Amino acid sequence: MPLDDAALTAIREALSQAQAAGAGRISDALPLLREAADRLAELIDDSLAEAVITDGTSLRAAGAQAGLSENAVGPRLAHTEALAGYATAQGRVTAAGVERARYDRETGTRRTPAIPPRPMRFTSRRRTS
Repeated sequence: MPLDDAALTAIREALSQAQAAGAGRISDALPLLREAADRLAELIDDSLAEAVITDGTSLRAAGAQAGLSENAVGPRLAHTEALAGYATAQGRVTAAGVERARYDRETGTRRTPAIPPRPMRFTSRRRTS
């Protein structure tokens, strides 16, 4: 499956808008840069999911190619549309989940998650004032 052209176009548009906004005040570009970063992270996650399902890439190899540790891949995959239904109760996709997703794709079936995945967000461990 090729990369999502609409996602790439949206990322380019957000970056273009950030460039234009940054010509005035840099702070005006920050929300647009955040939007581009969020969209890019989502595209990376979706591409990771396709790589492990379609290409047969291992979780470790896919993570390495994306510059992620092996431990970071499972939670990211659990937030993708393709693999959310195969996530464990702990919010991770394991090698067993990937194998099941591959089988289901071959047979034309698909699991859907009970609760749709939400984008990953940073949560501070400490409260700051």
